[in-house]
Amino acid sequence: MLTATFDPPKSLPTKPAILPRRMRVLYVTTIHRTGGWLAEALSADSASEVILEETIGATAGMARLRDEVFDAVLISHDAAELDALEFVQGLRGGGGDEPIVVLGIAGEQEMTALAFEVGADAYLCVNTTTVRTLLWSTARAIERHQFLRENRRLIQAERQRLHYEHQEADRLLAQQRSLISDLELLAACSERRAAQSPNCANEDDGQPASRRTEGSLPLPEKLVTHYAELLRAYVIMGSGNLTAEMSTLADLLAAAGVTPQQTMLLHLEVLEQLIHGLGSRSARHVMSRADLLVLEVMVHLAEGYRGRYLERKHPPQQLLLPGFAQQ
Repeated sequence: MLTATFDPPKSLPTKPAILPRRMRVLYVTTIHRTGGWLAEALSADSASEVILEETIGATAGMARLRDEVFDAVLISHDAAELDALEFVQGLRGGGGDEPIVVLGIAGEQEMTALAFEVGADAYLCVNTTTVRTLLWSTARAIERHQFLRENRRLIQAERQRLHYEHQEADRLLAQQRSLISDLELLAACSERRAAQSPNCANEDDGQPASRRTEGSLPLPEKLVTHYAELLRAYVIMGSGNLTAEMSTLADLLAAAGVTPQQTMLLHLEVLEQLIHGLGSRSARHVMSRADLLVLEVMVHLAEGYRGRYLERKHPPQQLLLPGFAQQ
């Protein structure tokens, strides 16, 4: 009798971890425990080439780290002559971010947590660890700090991108306000020309166009609040979900005789408040959705005014019932 056997599914292949080919390491130690034994032990393992440089004392170690760049730092802990915990704490307090592995005689259960608390990346007991463990601990410390530096770089780049987005949003809002001012100036010139007033382009009321625009929004506060809620909902829900609300708003604006310039100014004031309330968050999505919203509102408003114009041009007429001829 044959029985079928099913092999368990194989996991996806993963990239094996490898040690760096070369590491330049600074060994900070005391005069009574030089690094000859460490250099000899590292040279016996060919998994990675370690260029070991030695310095005596904490002061000399700080000076070497200030003037030169190393891939990692090994420090020998001796409570009587060289306190590695104080060395690491001082180095971290001064802004140093080098990978640090502490080597000592005390057990790892006793010292590992203390080493982590001051900012070290690992603690190894020289009496129980192996050369390969030391290599891997140093390599992991180097890799961790590379990730931290890359993370800081990405965070800084993201902050700069958000700053540029907010600057671009402010620039676009200023351009749109300038456009409204130009349109109001053209409308004023047209009225003056109709009133037989030459040189209207040179006449002014003594106030900048931007100030005249800011004061030309006699719209009720409820309308401003309603439009702000509509804008926030549109940013979240997108186009096509608020068509009925926009059509109703456009009808109300058209019935109240609100001009397109006033509608655009309402939109800009609400949008500015929303952009400033974003803080450090991205403004690009809000600006793109706001542009679509004001475009749809303007289309509905134009249709509302067009419908009212057609009603005035072609008013409804009372039709006679059949059999009642007009005499």
